[in-house]
Amino acid sequence: MDSFELNKIIGAVLATCLIVLVTSFAANAIFAPHMPEKPGFEIAVKEVAQGGAKEAAAPSEPIEKLLQSASVEKGLGAAKKCAACHTFEKGGPNRVGPNLFSVINEKKGEGRGGFNFSAAMKGKGGTWTFDDLNKFLANPKGFIPGTAMGFAGISKDSERADVIAYLATLADKPVPLPTAAK
Repeated sequence: MDSFELNKIIGAVLATCLIVLVTSFAANAIFAPHMPEKPGFEIAVKEVAQGGAKEAAAPSEPIEKLLQSASVEKGLGAAKKCAACHTFEKGGPNRVGPNLFSVINEKKGEGRGGFNFSAAMKGKGGTWTFDDLNKFLANPKGFIPGTAMGFAGISKDSERADVIAYLATLADKPVPLPTAAK
């Protein structure tokens, strides 16, 4: 191989390196990355005013009226979405959430076979009335701010009433459904 051939090969390698270098500089100039002011993605969340959460979570009709047309069978079907975190049978185990057998008229944040309730649930106080269950199932975090329950709630009034009617049957002595005031 003579020196002319060797010069052509070295020239081609150097020209290729020069083209790659110029292309890299041009790409960095054209496609300069825009760094955000703070790292991460901003997630848009609807803000709720302090103290306004209960009012926003209030169901449109009183639970007594809704329970008049509630269906236990439909409630059993609707409660299947709750079964991912809760059990319903007597003496059933706790899962992510507590067992819900005989939950109506039980104290909030207590009992439930040793389930470790959140501080917000323990601090709420009182017992689980039909109205409280209705408000809680409509918007758990609105009714008890700081609750560990990650469920968004059941927005449909009739479906909530069906679930509550089903929960009322889950007891050794089922709790009678309240009647609507006339």
